[in-house]
Amino acid sequence: MLKFHNTLSDKLEEFHPQNDEEVRFYMCGPTVWSYAHIGNFRTFVFGDILRRYLKYKGYNLTHVMNLTDVDDRIINEARKVGKTIDEFVQPFIEAFWEDFDSLGCERPEIAPRATQHIQEMIEIIESLLIKGKAYESDGSIYYRISAFPEYGKLSKINFAGNIVGASERIDTDKYEKEDARDFALWKLVDKDEPTGWDASFGRGRPGWHIECSAMAMKYLGASFDIHGGGIDLQFPHHENEIAQSEGATGQQFAKYWLHGEFLKIENEKMSKSLGNEFTFRDIQSRGHSPTAIRYLLLSVPYHKQLNFTFENLQGAENTIERLRDFRKRLREANLRSGANFDLQNAAKNALRDFTTAMDDNLNTSIALASLHNLVREVNTALANETILAEDRPVIFEITEKFDAVFNIFGEEKAEMLDAEIESLIEERQTARHNRDFARSDEIRDLLAEKNIVLEDTKDGVRWKKK
Repeated sequence: MLKFHNTLSDKLEEFHPQNDEEVRFYMCGPTVWSYAHIGNFRTFVFGDILRRYLKYKGYNLTHVMNLTDVDDRIINEARKVGKTIDEFVQPFIEAFWEDFDSLGCERPEIAPRATQHIQEMIEIIESLLIKGKAYESDGSIYYRISAFPEYGKLSKINFAGNIVGASERIDTDKYEKEDARDFALWKLVDKDEPTGWDASFGRGRPGWHIECSAMAMKYLGASFDIHGGGIDLQFPHHENEIAQSEGATGQQFAKYWLHGEFLKIENEKMSKSLGNEFTFRDIQSRGHSPTAIRYLLLSVPYHKQLNFTFENLQGAENTIERLRDFRKRLREANLRSGANFDLQNAAKNALRDFTTAMDDNLNTSIALASLHNLVREVNTALANETILAEDRPVIFEITEKFDAVFNIFGEEKAEMLDAEIESLIEERQTARHNRDFARSDEIRDLLAEKNIVLEDTKDGVRWKKK
């Protein structure tokens, strides 16, 4: 039975979606003011693992992940370079999806932009005003925290006193509020400010929190199954989402709340001041493969902190190479006819262990261990020639099930040798047959310069690119 640690209850709970066959899932997406950093992508890879495992379990999925394309920072940055917000964010949206795809993440069914859902935000705010849960002050609209007694149920923070500045994204305030804890739903804009929208309660722009409520409820309904995001969003963003959504509808907003923990760089908090805030593109430019980056990001369960080091990343590169080499050896091996049922059972047990681990709040570290245990057993069987022809399709089918969730093996592509290299390999084989080992070694070195590595096996010469 699939279980999640639900931040809302602070308990490990069995997962039961509102509709037994469909899961409705919202993931907080990026604010597209710059390139996404590796901490952001840890959260998005977690979302991808969750998405893939729900599909693995047989659920149909409606997955929504928003793009925040308007907030104070975007407006300020766009103004600095003399662009509209659409002109400013478009290159970063394109870059985000390029990076997202490179990391092997599946795109959500729906990826709404905040600026395309202003009317939905206005309607929620109008409802809150009518119900007395929101009020106007100096042209801006604020949510009245005192009107929602359950405020704090997600973050478990004691709100007995006024908490100001608990997050850099809290509006600590150019305007007058009834209570310092109240947050902006709609911000007044000056008449000459181009980034603004007309509403029944005045011209302005939305606060950050109302955006996600509007987009989630438009596509998933007033109440849905899972809401995910980074732990940094738990308060105030997600807390405010709950207050304004449930205040407007009277229904539970999301049943299960899942939060990905922080990523550290070399045991330090990632920050610009420390010079260790790396984008995905920064790391890729150092020669690291997207698949290895993905492997490292998913290697630690989402609810535990991950220490991202370049030594560990190199270890991930080596692991990916071993996994791909394993699959290549398995595919190319000349196997005797028959079946080794002990080996097949070991493969099935590995898949069972994988499922047990993933059912336990997506424990990816133990799930990966079950894959590596299977790889070791199969490699031993290949070395001892105890793997037989009927075992191969069984093992391939099981490894494909692992990879349907992890997506770390990558697509196998037929690698073509050009005529020159084919000729050199044939010449080397002839030289070896004639015991001309000097020429044989010379050809091996020449091929190495062309990034072709030869391996002499009992089945003949195997090759691979460096």
